[in-house]
Amino acid sequence: MTAQDRIKETIEKNDVVLYMKGDRLSPKCGFSSRVAGVLNYMGVTYVDIDVLSDADIRQGIKDFSDWPTIPQLYVKGEFVGGCDIVTEMMLSGELDALFDASGVAYDKAAADKIREANA
Repeated sequence: MTAQDRIKETIEKNDVVLYMKGDRLSPKCGFSSRVAGVLNYMGVTYVDIDVLSDADIRQGIKDFSDWPTIPQLYVKGEFVGGCDIVTEMMLSGELDALFDASGVAYDKAAADKIREANA
């Protein structure tokens, strides 16, 4: 199975997938840490894929999305974006709306606290 096939299968089989450097408990870069932190704090169930542990996946995800940077967040099979986009969506409430529309469970009060802390 190619890296592209593995990526496609992972994204199709899981509601929320984060390709990141490190993992949710031990991120290896600040951008990955920020996105994982948002998802963790919001109580989102997601699959974290450490691109540092597999060079084929690390390059493959960039080719798959045609997006040059990591982390990359996918919701219900669709590419959402990287750290800046996810952060902006979180602060504007768009991430909540995406999760609501996609049927992804999250802690709305936690999301509100993030926005309050960044107001």
